Amino acid sequence: MKAPVPPDAERLSRELDWNLLRTFLVLADAGSVTRAAEQLGLQQPSVSSALKRLEERLGKRLIDRGPGRFELTEAGRLLRDEAVDINGAILRIGTILRDVEEEVRGHVSIAIASHVVCPLLDDTLGAFHRAHPRATYSIAVTASRIAVEDVLARRVSFAICLLRAHDPKLETRRMFREFFGLFCGPSHPFFGCKGVRLSDLAGQPSVSFVTDQMTDALRPVTLMRGAAGLDDRVVGTSAHLEEVRRMIIAGLGIGPLPIHVVREDVERGRLWRLPPYDDPPPIDVHLVWNPRARVNRAERFLREALVARIEAAPIEERTYF
Repeated sequence: MKAPVPPDAERLSRELDWNLLRTFLVLADAGSVTRAAEQLGLQQPSVSSALKRLEERLGKRLIDRGPGRFELTEAGRLLRDEAVDINGAILRIGTILRDVEEEVRGHVSIAIASHVVCPLLDDTLGAFHRAHPRATYSIAVTASRIAVEDVLARRVSFAICLLRAHDPKLETRRMFREFFGLFCGPSHPFFGCKGVRLSDLAGQPSVSFVTDQMTDALRPVTLMRGAAGLDDRVVGTSAHLEEVRRMIIAGLGIGPLPIHVVREDVERGRLWRLPPYDDPPPIDVHLVWNPRARVNRAERFLREALVARIEAAPIEERTYF
């Protein structure tokens, strides 16, 4: 009988039937045709035929078997090791595809402090959407205190907000740093004046954020207002930056705003910056999430993308003036 000729490797990659390899793998582990047939739900002749076809295709004898004898040949042992790896790769394909399907269908709910201006956030969100266009989002603008409560209660995927104090139940990353200044609107007597000194602000009416207190997240801003000697009676407060800005422009009083956020308002003559001009107070904005919350893949992947961007960029690149 003419010895089988090993096939060309490229032709083998095109023609080899995975079902034959799978049958051989079960047969090699079972140690007998009878047990392999039971595990595969096949008749014994079908298993024997599959082994014969595989041996013919490979040009190698894979199993020495006879009465009371069942042993893998050297070629059979090598093939079994490769078949185990191939089977694992095929199983991983199913897992990967399932994970991608779940990820692109996920919904991400974000609680965010008002008027967060952060290129890192915008770039990450845009890149994530392009990579996973079937993910959906909802963004709720809220006070930082409520945003943290929503994270603790697992009502949102994560929050981007100010922090009064670290909560051991939460994970946080400093997303960016911004600086606050004092501003007035067009109707204020100091509007357009370049020689205003900090002492000139003493007793002036003011507006501010509800968190502008010594025990809250805007404590540095409270200290700045105190250094300026503004009237202790705050005319108006809001948790939303847009409303504090509105009150300042309307002339209700002098108020604090993030310098980089209102730069265009200053350039267009809607706001005027007042002292202190040097060493404005820094405020950190954080990414906050609950590590105990069960999340879908879209939530987890977007959060991980944000963390990766944050950790890859030094704080100097995430500081906005």
